[in-house]
Amino acid sequence: MKKRLRTVDLFAGVGGIRLGFEKAGFQTVFANDFDKTCKDTYDLNFSKPKLTIKDIWKVNIKDIPKFDILLGGFPCQAFSIAGYRKGFKDKKDRGNLFFRIVEILEERKPKAFLLENVKNLKGHDKGKTFKIIKETLEKLGYNIKSEILNSMTHGNIPQNRERIFIAGFLDKKKAKKFKFPKKIILKKSYKQFIADEVDNKYYYNDKPLYKKIKDDINSESTIYQWRRKYVRANKKGVCPTLTANMGTGGHNVPIIKNHKGIRKLTPKECFLLQGFPKSFKLPKLSDSKLYHQAGNSVTMPVIKRMAEEMKKVL
Repeated sequence: MKKRLRTVDLFAGVGGIRLGFEKAGFQTVFANDFDKTCKDTYDLNFSKPKLTIKDIWKVNIKDIPKFDILLGGFPCQAFSIAGYRKGFKDKKDRGNLFFRIVEILEERKPKAFLLENVKNLKGHDKGKTFKIIKETLEKLGYNIKSEILNSMTHGNIPQNRERIFIAGFLDKKKAKKFKFPKKIILKKSYKQFIADEVDNKYYYNDKPLYKKIKDDINSESTIYQWRRKYVRANKKGVCPTLTANMGTGGHNVPIIKNHKGIRKLTPKECFLLQGFPKSFKLPKLSDSKLYHQAGNSVTMPVIKRMAEEMKKVL
């Protein structure tokens, strides 16, 4: 029997990348993040290894167990529109965390890696940022392939979420054989992810914002967003991109109308619209933290399809 390929889950968040790879038959041997609140959610849903909370710069590379594939949804805020595209110049050092990944790859030389980030990484600083990333990884001996995938075209999840995936392989032949997942038809509606009954706290009916939004939110078959000063209707009939900013005041949380009134999506619904299974448990944290975790995560079925394609060549 062939041994399962081992992965390390870096910048793990709540474990969306791990979940996708484990569903494809991989084994996680190490998981790390800096955000303490993620541990509550992560550890509630995974057995060993639990999430190690530690600054990645302080993790001793030699202490990481043997692994075959490095996985990393490295912090995207420095490159995203929502994070104002600061990139490697980000004062919080989020952009430079990429170079810690480089150090780990250089010392441990796993067979392959998969990195995930926002679509804007590709065009950030007129393409210079991505050029640095690609050339740095190639200098380590990796053969690089990258592609932008959308959750609604590659995961059968009704969320308009574009992300760049960077796959690297030490073996040139394996890299050549590797293909990104093909587009699939979106068969699911966002309504399949919406609960009939939710707590009244999610309704705007008796809140100050209601007067500002009630005239613009007039259809039960459209999903909306409040953009601080105006309402935006998503004309594609899918959920707009779920973002980590949902946890900072809720202005980005998608909004729907039903027979009871106007409400925002619940954290659970946001996780479901990231393709997490209904069985995925949420701890007793504030809604703002859970919204942040959902928006900061990945669309799990897209990751599973990526994992399956990587498994074919490794």
